[in-house]
Amino acid sequence: MSAIKPRVVLVTGASSGIGEATAEILANAGHTVLVAARRTDRLEALTQRIKQAGGKAKAYTLDVTSRDNFKAVVAAVSEEFGPVDVLVNNAGLMPLSPMAALKADEWNRMIDVNIKGVLNGIESVLSVMEQRGGHIINTASIAAHSVFPTAAVYCGTKFAVRAISDGLRMETKKVRVTTISPGVVESELAHTTTDTATKAWLEDFRQVALKPDAIANAIAYAIVQPDDVNIDEIIIQPTQSGY
Repeated sequence: MSAIKPRVVLVTGASSGIGEATAEILANAGHTVLVAARRTDRLEALTQRIKQAGGKAKAYTLDVTSRDNFKAVVAAVSEEFGPVDVLVNNAGLMPLSPMAALKADEWNRMIDVNIKGVLNGIESVLSVMEQRGGHIINTASIAAHSVFPTAAVYCGTKFAVRAISDGLRMETKKVRVTTISPGVVESELAHTTTDTATKAWLEDFRQVALKPDAIANAIAYAIVQPDDVNIDEIIIQPTQSGY
């Protein structure tokens, strides 16, 4: 897919899975890709691959739960590459467990990363985007549409991402807002689950899964639409999932 016009794109959660694939596909399409996550070693390896393939990329250490860190990264990107045209809020956690397991620390961490991380990203770019235009892409999930046992809190965070995206879209005439809702994807997302019974269920549930490239291609499709076209939401499922 070739870009209609190159954009400055900041991708969070870019050290693996959907974020990593998105960075590579967007760089290959001609965009300048700034990748951000906590695992800097993986980001550096990713940027090297992109540059070796002829793309433009730079890595930034980012904890999305930190408002100051997010603002500092956006400021650094803007100083070197110009204002962020597209923010891909992709960082997320999915430690599933029954509510009765009372894993409150995991609940709070999901809220911090999955919801507050998205809000921190929006806060960091919205003022400038409202002046010159821009695009915010938030990774939600099929869990933003249906609730599953052991996933009550995770689903709650993804319902929130969907609601925040819809609300922002209604409030702005300058910024495009897209929600990406993947089904099961091959990624490290499920590795954070610590509940033993839930881990066994997840292994079976994830037997049929999409490649991260499938989601990255959907993100690329939303970005290259003309500026007066907004892709509100894309739901992506494995053909064999049965959902």
